[in-house]
Amino acid sequence: MLTRRSALSISTALLFATILPANAQSTGATAPLQVIASFSILADFVAEVGGPRVTVTALVGPDGDGHVYQPTPADARAVAAARLVVVNGLGFEGWMDRLVKASGSRAAVVTATRSVKPLRDPGAGQGHGHAHGHGHNVDPHAWQDVGNARLYVAAIRDALIDVDPAGRSDYEARATAYLARLEALDGEIRTAIAKIPSNRRRVITSHDAFGYFSKAYGLVFVAPQGVSTESEASAKDVARIIRQIRAEKLPAVFLENVSDPRLMERIAKETGARIGGRLYSDALSRPDGTAGTYIEMMRNNIRELSSALSS
Repeated sequence: MLTRRSALSISTALLFATILPANAQSTGATAPLQVIASFSILADFVAEVGGPRVTVTALVGPDGDGHVYQPTPADARAVAAARLVVVNGLGFEGWMDRLVKASGSRAAVVTATRSVKPLRDPGAGQGHGHAHGHGHNVDPHAWQDVGNARLYVAAIRDALIDVDPAGRSDYEARATAYLARLEALDGEIRTAIAKIPSNRRRVITSHDAFGYFSKAYGLVFVAPQGVSTESEASAKDVARIIRQIRAEKLPAVFLENVSDPRLMERIAKETGARIGGRLYSDALSRPDGTAGTYIEMMRNNIRELSSALSS
């Protein structure tokens, strides 16, 4: 079960959290395990592995932007009541450590990227690196490579077993089945990319969220922003992108579900490139949308890319 939280100020959340009990966890032996995921993609992984044994809440819900999210008092209460908190890490949720500490939660915290080999932030040192701070200088969007998604799932499986040993067989069986589906998805993406002419495998997107996809599958992504939507695209960056689109006759630019479309619409207007479709980068769509799960999200993206770049 996925839920969505509205955005208020972090200071309000921290103040409210100080009056929470140190541990508001449920003690019901038969109640579902309460799990918090920092954003919707992680919540989907937890739901797939946990099944009916868990209730998972995504702090940043569908179409939400985890880069700029501000936790609420309700988030502090949810974290305090959780048995497990799942985070991406790699600097993606700069607000998460403060929220967990302020909530007084005794929940186990697992970093889903713990086995991922991180990529360097492509914007670092170029004036538009990510705005996560905390000393991180890497690209946090590791889920865009399905191979990494499999590492996320394994980390979540192990964390669920640690917190709920009685569910080991259920978690292992569900994880094994889901990992097989992810392996098939990886094959689908590679097959689709192979059908795109090699001279058309260049993509313009809103921000640098697709570095892992690029490395894994051989598309080149160019973006006027860094890897965080908090960073502002400079006039120099935009001019460079426009020159590149014109020089290379790139056919399409893509919008993202978490980004303001006006910048990409301006670039499309000035270059004559068409809007190729909407890609899902940092969040799922609502459940009834085209990207309501991680697998649906990746299929939507490759479908949009293939349609725009193959014709």
